[in-house]
Amino acid sequence: MLDATTRSGGTATVSPRTAAAELAVAAAGPVAPTGFAARVTRALLSPWSRLSLLVALLASAATTVVLFQPQELLTNGWPPQLGGAAAALAYAVAYGLCTVAFVPRPLLNLAAGALFGSQLGLASALAGTVLGAGVAFCLGRVLGQEALRPLLRGKWLKAADGQLSRHGFRTMLAMRLFPGVPFAASNYCAAVSRMGLLPFLLATGLGSIPNTAAYVVAGARASTPTSPAFLIALACIALPGLAGAVVAWRKRHRLRGR
Repeated sequence: MLDATTRSGGTATVSPRTAAAELAVAAAGPVAPTGFAARVTRALLSPWSRLSLLVALLASAATTVVLFQPQELLTNGWPPQLGGAAAALAYAVAYGLCTVAFVPRPLLNLAAGALFGSQLGLASALAGTVLGAGVAFCLGRVLGQEALRPLLRGKWLKAADGQLSRHGFRTMLAMRLFPGVPFAASNYCAAVSRMGLLPFLLATGLGSIPNTAAYVVAGARASTPTSPAFLIALACIALPGLAGAVVAWRKRHRLRGR
């Protein structure tokens, strides 16, 4: 049997078995960190750490909006050096970021109509809506899903999760069309479920058209409050809201009766 090394003329020669073992170790790649560094890494990447980061990011964004009120800059036509499609594109990006920071979409939709008119304002508002929903969905999926899914134990939570996971597109489409569902809440509910990103974005874009268009037209025609377009837009805003309130009241009454 060969030794680990043999000497021939003063030169060390590695045995075939030793060489094979060294090659196997090299192919295995770097050794995973152990000890304190490994524990710190696992703690920082744990589901609850990522959820805490998500909460901190959203709280910081909301605080920034309250302190600096960027929506007022947007409604006043900032940035002034841009115009036309470039300004509408900048507004769409800012719109999306503001929705992640919980700025109410109706205010942003009204401002889009007042700044850019009905057509360009609607395009900008819809682009911002889809962008903001996509950012919120990705943040919730990456930072919050793993920590929150084990908490879906209640009957209603399991039912909502199953509906979004199995019938994501049509469920999200109905949620966007229904005026009583908060925009941010629906984004993060979809992120925690197993719904795909593409159906979520498509349903958001299609389902947001009626309500967004009504607010944009109202903002564009706010200077002529007696015009037919403004009155129709107000009706399109008020009637779905009233219908949603009636449906919610009836369902609540039925649940109490049980």
